[in-house]
Amino acid sequence: MKKLAVGLLGCGDVSDIYFQNCARMDALSVVACASLHIEKARAKAAKYSVPRVCTVDQLIKAPEVEVVLNLTSPKVHAELNLVALTAGKHVYTEKPLASTLVEGAEILALARSRGLRVGSAPDTFLGARLQACRRALDSGLVGEPVGAAAFVVSPGHEWHHPNPEFFYKPGGGPVLDMGPYYLTALIALLGPVKKVSGFARTSFPRRTIQTAPRKGQTVAVEVATHVAGTLQFENGAVGTMIASFDVWDSELPRIEIYGTRGTLCIRDVDPLLGPNIFGGQVLVRTADKARWRGIPRPAGLEEWDRLPAGNAWTENSRGLGLADMAYAIRNGRPLRASGELAYHMLEVSLGLLEAAEKGTTVTIASRCERPAPLPEDFPAGE
Repeated sequence: MKKLAVGLLGCGDVSDIYFQNCARMDALSVVACASLHIEKARAKAAKYSVPRVCTVDQLIKAPEVEVVLNLTSPKVHAELNLVALTAGKHVYTEKPLASTLVEGAEILALARSRGLRVGSAPDTFLGARLQACRRALDSGLVGEPVGAAAFVVSPGHEWHHPNPEFFYKPGGGPVLDMGPYYLTALIALLGPVKKVSGFARTSFPRRTIQTAPRKGQTVAVEVATHVAGTLQFENGAVGTMIASFDVWDSELPRIEIYGTRGTLCIRDVDPLLGPNIFGGQVLVRTADKARWRGIPRPAGLEEWDRLPAGNAWTENSRGLGLADMAYAIRNGRPLRASGELAYHMLEVSLGLLEAAEKGTTVTIASRCERPAPLPEDFPAGE
């Protein structure tokens, strides 16, 4: 298959894993990179053997670029996604797709009108762990889904991030920061959300930075920092989510799925992992087994033969959704980490915050298809 020519836009820290993974994926080739700081782009191009260094405008207009990989600051995602689509390029963007639903809808409408594709992170739901959950659900291992729980809790980014202001400004907060990994995982496993409700609080008006070089400085908090929400899925399952920057520690699971005949459980010592990584163990307990078992299954143990194995993508595989997008474009099929999924997740996120602010239930207007499972032998299976 002809490789998809990628123009990488935004050469910050997150770009390294994309450069690395694009190089190892047969469907992708980074042909150009650009950054507001051209020296950053030159350094990355030299490090990863990228043939062309551009300005932002040059990259978007470059005839050899088929898809713009947008790794810029979230506040300009929508603007640059629209510019790239207007220039006739497919777009794959880091989260979020946009900051507002109006911008997100404009991106999807423009792509449809021009016959272009839009993909978006997070793509961690395509990794081995969450794909094992998907196969367990599809096989009926735990019965019909009844409910789910997701817990993304921490004491806040001021404890480890040198410049944590963004996380406490509009557009930040736990629901819009780490919440997308959890919500995308739940939607990919259970399907679209119908309604949401929730409550929230802002526990501290200011936060003190605990790391150098700004240790001791304070930042103002302008967002809700502890949100408890309820989600009604279209399939009838009811989900619970807590997203917080106000929790010192927790032994809650990161995600659980409850079925009529069993439970799937994702546990992690680090509360910021969970569905934010591609690999890791899934535990399952079913009505006919009195103890927890792990998936992926250990080799050679017959009692685990019917447990789904997931796939081989256990390392940091950011860009896996972009590789799937390349095959989708070449083969004329739907992509998995789609713009429609990202838009629906954004509406659910904003709906939770709106419900908490207004003390009401919010109906989610958008719908997305539940992404097809990734073949265990991807990319050979595609």
